[in-house]
Amino acid sequence: MGKTLFDKIWDKHIVSIVEDGPTQLYIDRMYVHEVTSPQAFEGLRRRGLKVFRPQQITCMPDHNIPTLNQELPIQDPVSRHQVDTLDKNAKEFGVNYYPIGHRLNGVTHVVGPETGLSLPGMTIVCGDSHTSTHGAMGAVAFGIGTSEVEMVLATQCVFQSKPKTMRITVKNRLKPGVTAKDMALYIISKMTTGGATGYFVEYAGEAVENLSMEGRLTLCNLSIEMGARGGMIAPDEVTFNYIQGREFTPKGDAWNKALEYWKTLKTDADASFDKEVVFDANAIEPMVTYGTNPGMGMGINEAIPTLETIEESSRISFAKSLEYMRFQPGEKLLGKPVDYVFLGSCTNGRIEDFRAFAQLVKGKKKAETVIAWIVPGSWAVDKQIREEGLDKVLEEAGFEIRQPGCSACLAMNEDKVPAGKYAVSTSNRNFEGRQGPGSRTILAGPLVAAAAAITGKITDPRN
Repeated sequence: MGKTLFDKIWDKHIVSIVEDGPTQLYIDRMYVHEVTSPQAFEGLRRRGLKVFRPQQITCMPDHNIPTLNQELPIQDPVSRHQVDTLDKNAKEFGVNYYPIGHRLNGVTHVVGPETGLSLPGMTIVCGDSHTSTHGAMGAVAFGIGTSEVEMVLATQCVFQSKPKTMRITVKNRLKPGVTAKDMALYIISKMTTGGATGYFVEYAGEAVENLSMEGRLTLCNLSIEMGARGGMIAPDEVTFNYIQGREFTPKGDAWNKALEYWKTLKTDADASFDKEVVFDANAIEPMVTYGTNPGMGMGINEAIPTLETIEESSRISFAKSLEYMRFQPGEKLLGKPVDYVFLGSCTNGRIEDFRAFAQLVKGKKKAETVIAWIVPGSWAVDKQIREEGLDKVLEEAGFEIRQPGCSACLAMNEDKVPAGKYAVSTSNRNFEGRQGPGSRTILAGPLVAAAAAITGKITDPRN
């Protein structure tokens, strides 16, 4: 029997298997940020250990850094301490480090793929759940805990139980005005936030194959929001064209040799998955969320479900979620006023997202009632924005481009949505207080965000 793409990469990285226990898996690349690493480095220090293979570790602060005035000391003492601690640890242990202001600094899951640090066939980990983003390169990428970060620093290996495999096929092509983010939110709304628990997902089908690399990264980024251990897409010409010539991509003969191997990274025709799910791209509309988890999503023209349509076991949490959001069952969100719009994060902070946003706002003006945070995912994205003149389009429409960072995705920095305010956000989570204590988040794609920023309310971008 043939192998799935996941099995091919996983099996190639097995060091040993504990009898009736986990697999010792070799890790090709680990990303480290300031939030989940201090205790890991302290553990090495306490045990008198060095980093085993420092050239395979890449550190950068992103969660806590401000998106304005990055050249000044960080004002928040907790954020400043976390960033300073990463700076100290990276220098002491001799690992690759891109500090604030470095040309390669930015959101970890944006910088990795765009520099060629993340490549097909790799195993990739980070102390961050959205490490699944890198699976779009044709890699096995997943988040780990702080104790596991220490394990990889010390041994370049990690113990993991092998997950089951699932293939999600999206047949046909996405309709005009529908983005990869809409596809992801649609899938999660159907799968629910626990529908892929215990699985590693491979995305396939015409809709997936026709996504750009940026779109694929968005799709894989959101895999864990339905409980999956990670998501991945088989590398193809889209992948190879994207990574060729990147800073850390193999060059010359090394490129040709790598390419030859990468072309073998696809699921065999006779391979079987533990579960198969099929969706039709024709059914997908621009999406918005109405609740406090990413699975509570609907087409922008639809109404919030009524209580009797919800499974009885979920009705209490459903009602609690709507109470927090101040929405009613059966209500439509179309036309609802919004206070904030956030474009950015590891979900939608890439150049394609800024092109889409700028295309829709060109020649229009931002609503005076809306505060917009427009945050590139990296300095490389910022550079592209300016080279393509998107900055001029955005500025003429009344938007200010901020400096790279995680920003309002999780409110660990200064970009916090105030209590009671509504934010249309292109990030990945809408949990209670995720974007600031008491804030109310409506997840959407860059086109829906742009339409809301211009009109001051939830608006179908196709109109």
